[in-house]
Amino acid sequence: MKKYNSVGELFMDYRTFYGLSQADFAASLNVDLRTIQRWEKDITLIKPEKEEDIVLATLMPYQLIRNLNAAVPIPTYYNFKTRKYSLSQQSNSFPKVDWYLDQIDITSDRLRTIDIDLDFKHLEQFIDSQKRDENYVNKELIREAVRLLPELNYVFIGKSGYYAGHCIVLPIAPSTHIKLRSKEISNRDLRAHHLVNYKTLEQPIFYRFDITGDCNDTVFYIMSKFFRFFRDIENKNYLMCGYTERDDNYNINQQIGLRVIWEDKDLQNRLHLDYPPRFFEGDFKAYLQNL
Repeated sequence: MKKYNSVGELFMDYRTFYGLSQADFAASLNVDLRTIQRWEKDITLIKPEKEEDIVLATLMPYQLIRNLNAAVPIPTYYNFKTRKYSLSQQSNSFPKVDWYLDQIDITSDRLRTIDIDLDFKHLEQFIDSQKRDENYVNKELIREAVRLLPELNYVFIGKSGYYAGHCIVLPIAPSTHIKLRSKEISNRDLRAHHLVNYKTLEQPIFYRFDITGDCNDTVFYIMSKFFRFFRDIENKNYLMCGYTERDDNYNINQQIGLRVIWEDKDLQNRLHLDYPPRFFEGDFKAYLQNL
């Protein structure tokens, strides 16, 4: 992670990372060029009502912008690749798997079930804007997932009172699992009719659609709630599966009991990833036995 002391420094690095000119950046935020120039020179602060537009356009965390957009900025570390921030100099990689087990029962009142009308703009922007395998999030799909499985479809609200991360897990039909596993369909093809009431299945199948957090503390609360569900589920004959392109969770997925079914090495080369995008499946029974 790099330490930032001002929002101007952050914005200049953002433009460098994404290959944007000041004019490009201004257009994406619907502001004039001189506004960008003043921000980057730290001549003027960003108006509070504009902060949300910047977060949605850049995918940078609210807390990062809030910390730096102050008369006396709070120095904050950030990594553009993982989109995580920290207040201290530390690794931005995923924590070790034992971190979740050691304090799995710690909860937070800042976790709540997804409110589709309130939260969809964040979910849509953060998933669609990754623009990798052309995934997109369908509103009715998420609405149905929340109805059928509210326990695993939630958001985390940061200290600033804004969205900071989410967990989206779909209870899918066995036929949908087969199609995803065989590459007959992908995330972009999923619709509400692919979901089922998992409690009616002999083997419930859960599909990890998207999980993200703006810092390791956020990830901890999101993942601890996730693992508590599987620790406490009555039917242990479940299957967990999903597709991911993230580099930083390749090893941890294997450690918690998920095996790779297939990998897309061509896409790995196109995206310049350390690990190939992959479909995985398994369960957490062995991992959670350590509790």
